[in-house]
Amino acid sequence: MTPAERSAAVKQRAEGLGFSATGVAAVGLNPHAAELDAWLAAGFAGTMTYLHRQAARRRDPRTILPGATTAVVTLTNYFHEEIEAAAPGRRARVAQYAWSDDYHGVLADRLAALGEAIRAVAPGAHTRAYVDAGPVPERELAQQAGLGWVGKNMMLIHPHLGSFTFLGVVLTDADLAPDMPFEADRCGSCRRCVDACPTDAFVAPHMLDARRCIAYLTIEQRSEFTETQRAMVGDWLFGCDVCQDVCPWNVTFAQPTTDPALAPRPELVAPSLPEFENVASETFERRFGNSPLTRPGLAGMRRNAAAVRANQG
Repeated sequence: MTPAERSAAVKQRAEGLGFSATGVAAVGLNPHAAELDAWLAAGFAGTMTYLHRQAARRRDPRTILPGATTAVVTLTNYFHEEIEAAAPGRRARVAQYAWSDDYHGVLADRLAALGEAIRAVAPGAHTRAYVDAGPVPERELAQQAGLGWVGKNMMLIHPHLGSFTFLGVVLTDADLAPDMPFEADRCGSCRRCVDACPTDAFVAPHMLDARRCIAYLTIEQRSEFTETQRAMVGDWLFGCDVCQDVCPWNVTFAQPTTDPALAPRPELVAPSLPEFENVASETFERRFGNSPLTRPGLAGMRRNAAAVRANQG
């Protein structure tokens, strides 16, 4: 098989596994390494110190898997149409990516199977898969793989899917033909995402101060909220979708996923705030153990629930 034929075979297998789009990128120095360094130096990562530790490998993903020459990058649509809660106007909101089973497990199995497909068309090849974890510059690789561009809200935007997608990466030394990078920035003069942010977390287009981001506050921050931070959270119990909800590319093109593995769970779409305040740790693990809500843990979810209840009066 030629490199182009191998790439085509891998993409066909990816489609069969349920991925919404797949591209192949040549692995080299990250063209946005300087922006990453400036962002970290400004302190915008907050308490996410792991990003500092990973910086060298994010600058050059070839160091993640020695000998890696290409990255197979996948997108998985997780968009859901709005689901009304039982008490509109009093609901605690959860970011859509957390409405279903933990995507890490769902995509890890599929990427493992995709790695097998790569090794089948390129015997002797090595592969290493990542799902939103580890020192992989997923968005940059996705852009290099022709899957879209990075918007002003720092989300990867696919021209036919929008930005409600999970990114998965398989690094490999297999000889695959790379796709053409997506060079165009189709945001143009639009800045709806920047202007809609309820906490003014965007210092400028393409520049997010995570410390003011609701997703960071409700998921990554481990300490208790200050009064200012509590007010910033609003009615978001976990994460935030505002900058994606207003994006014209999502308004126009995002279509609800039909992936059964990403079916919404009622207790995640419209959660009960008292449940988090009173639940025992064993019950929390049993009820939410296979969901993204375990990231902040029970203590973090209790803090978030108390903040939302206070904000709702």
